[in-house]
Amino acid sequence: TLRETFDLIRPDTRIMSVCTGAFALGAAGILDGRPATTHWECAEDFRRLYPLVDLDEKALFTDDGDVLTSAGLSAGMDLCIHVLRRDHGWEVANRVARHCVTPPHRDGDQSQFIERPLPASGDSGTSPTRDWALDHLDEPLSVAGLAAHARMSVRTFMRRFRAETGTTPAQWLSGERVRRTQELLESTDLTVDAIAARVGFGTGATLRARLRAETGTTPGAYRRRFTAVDSRP
Repeated sequence: TLRETFDLIRPDTRIMSVCTGAFALGAAGILDGRPATTHWECAEDFRRLYPLVDLDEKALFTDDGDVLTSAGLSAGMDLCIHVLRRDHGWEVANRVARHCVTPPHRDGDQSQFIERPLPASGDSGTSPTRDWALDHLDEPLSVAGLAAHARMSVRTFMRRFRAETGTTPAQWLSGERVRRTQELLESTDLTVDAIAARVGFGTGATLRARLRAETGTTPGAYRRRFTAVDSRP
């Protein structure tokens, strides 16, 4: 049976599915009680067949440690880049993403249903402001300040931002600051307090709290992990 086939896999093997591949994992019982996703068009059938699975049809991908699932084919690329980043760090993942001509990072819980309206002529939406914010993460960035940079009202900016990114400005900023933190932990020997100032978290305590909330680890443990990766032959 399918379950017996999966039982032959070494216990520490990581299992991943892309798109409707989640149906095979569901049929084998591997996803019972676990978070999972699949292509949104198949979500209704999946939920009916495998009611014990914690299905999130809006997510791009899910990561439950040794079992990971993704939505459509492009989300499968996002999942693979995510695994490379988790195992080998940002530099390797970004290099592979550039080679594959795919975005270097999209959060797994980012919605599959991001509205991307065509901007009016001469209007590039919130993208220039997001690019500007990435160069000014060390500064206190408020929604009002970002809206002013984009030359929009706060209400319009919030609406456009969510339509273009699938998240809020505050959530996006926090995520980008965590990602910059990870890059600096991997590539520099800066102290936690110095990194916190550079990425806009202000204090080492805030940085530690946000890193643990998003990655489940501490700055020291994260740095040791990728130091060990770099020392491999």
